[in-house]
Amino acid sequence: MKTGTDLINEAKERIQEVTPQQALQEQEAAVFIDCREPNEYNLGHIPGAILIPRGQLEQNIEAQVPRDRRIILYCASGNRSALGADTLQQMGYTNVASLAAGFRGWFEAGGEVED
Repeated sequence: MKTGTDLINEAKERIQEVTPQQALQEQEAAVFIDCREPNEYNLGHIPGAILIPRGQLEQNIEAQVPRDRRIILYCASGNRSALGADTLQQMGYTNVASLAAGFRGWFEAGGEVED
């Protein structure tokens, strides 16, 4: 049997992760998807980020973002977003990354925060 940690680690082997510094450089070109819960998003998020909680990602992404757009998913620490990026790749999204260190890393790197 696999643990949740096993699944996250396996997903991270199959996806691209970007550092907060790399994500800052892509802020204008990429679509940022916040896959945290609404209460987390309401406490602060990356400006312009689209809220699609991890549990609703598969059902809602297609109506929000075309498959060929650059997408950077983030959560609090980078685990939910890694699972989400893995899922989007399986759905045919070709330019997807997960923000390593998540929103916390973005904030610590000096990224702008909107509330």
